[in-house]
Amino acid sequence: MNDLLKELLSAPHNVWRRFTEWLHDRMPKGLYARALLIVILPIVLLQSAVAYVFMERHWEVVTYRLSAGVAREVATIIDIYNEFPDDIDREKLRNIAATAMNIDLTVLPKSPIPTASKKPSLFALLDQALNKELSRHISQPFWINTSLSRKFIEIQVELNDSTLRMLINRTHAYASNSYIFFMWMAVASIIILAVATSFLRNQIRPILRLAEAAEEFGKGRDIKFSPRGAREVRRAGAAFLEMKRRVERAIEQRTTMLNGVSHDLRTIITRFKLSLALINESSESIEMRKDVDEMERIVEAYLAFARGDGGEASAPTNISTIFEELKADTERRGLQATFSVDGDPVIISRPASVKRLLANLVGNAQRYGEKLEFSSKNTGDAMVIHIDDNGPGIPVERREDAFRPFYRLDESRNQDTANSGLGLAIARDIARAHGGDIELDRSPLGGLRATVTLPL
Repeated sequence: MNDLLKELLSAPHNVWRRFTEWLHDRMPKGLYARALLIVILPIVLLQSAVAYVFMERHWEVVTYRLSAGVAREVATIIDIYNEFPDDIDREKLRNIAATAMNIDLTVLPKSPIPTASKKPSLFALLDQALNKELSRHISQPFWINTSLSRKFIEIQVELNDSTLRMLINRTHAYASNSYIFFMWMAVASIIILAVATSFLRNQIRPILRLAEAAEEFGKGRDIKFSPRGAREVRRAGAAFLEMKRRVERAIEQRTTMLNGVSHDLRTIITRFKLSLALINESSESIEMRKDVDEMERIVEAYLAFARGDGGEASAPTNISTIFEELKADTERRGLQATFSVDGDPVIISRPASVKRLLANLVGNAQRYGEKLEFSSKNTGDAMVIHIDDNGPGIPVERREDAFRPFYRLDESRNQDTANSGLGLAIARDIARAHGGDIELDRSPLGGLRATVTLPL
């Protein structure tokens, strides 16, 4: 019983939650569309409220007053007809009705008037008003036909010896200028929406420009940007430019410092080499030369990883051309290599960096596989590149560790001492500098698949 009561009490909350989720899924996601909705929705609600009040109040009052006037004219014609039933007087009555009241009066032989039928009418308010006012002013049976034509209303009144048929202009009983009201409402709404759309576009364009500049900067590209728009948008743009200058200054300082470190380390390594060259050839000197060479490779790899390629400018980069060079290099090593390109192979990136990224991945595959496959696909939003080999692969739980600098996967990849453990780390650093990333997975060839995603 308690569970049932809790379910009944929570039912309205669940319904409201489902309704809000449904509404949230169908609401526009863009700032421009949402701003337009904020402008349009109040206008629509206001116009709807005004139209409702006008139709239910103004039209009702005007129509009832006009219908009351028509009912009095009909009652007057009936009274005159009853006082002067002669044929000559009837002709005078017809002239009076036509000239003074603008009513086309016809006296018909006595016959039953049509039965009122409850059929839908576009002028239900007019039918209701006329019926009410005629019932107040005349006691004879009557019939109203408001669907005769767009210009006239037909009224038949059954008398003792005849039937009076009257054609009355519809404008005498109905406020027919409603189209003017709707036309003005529509024109005013269109003008307001056009002005609002124009202003909103001008206000949102600087925000979109700021988002584009931030996105391009995140991809390692540089575009011209200057703060514009409202005061708050200008402040955000100025903050972005200041942040961009700080990041670029930090990169420049790091590069300058590492260039100095590189020069000092190379000087020391060169001294070691000269000292070893003066030492007599022996097993110890040979091992020392190997250690110095290994030290030099590690230092160069570290400096390349730390320095990156931030100073290179973005330019169109042809992935197909890079694949051809890597395929030729692989075949020179006595390995099999094939590549395929799906879609436009050109992307905007730092060419040397992307080439180095792919060369590191291919070099990694060359060490542990005998068959390599390269493929790229342009999805319209990004360039997806796959590097596959048939080597031993990497266990799932250790794939993320492979991107750690100087981390060696000796057991899984049989790395030799010539490898510094920075190839994948440098490749991911370059990919993320372009706004992309690298993922490792099982290759269809049985080895490792490296998937590179670079935004266009």
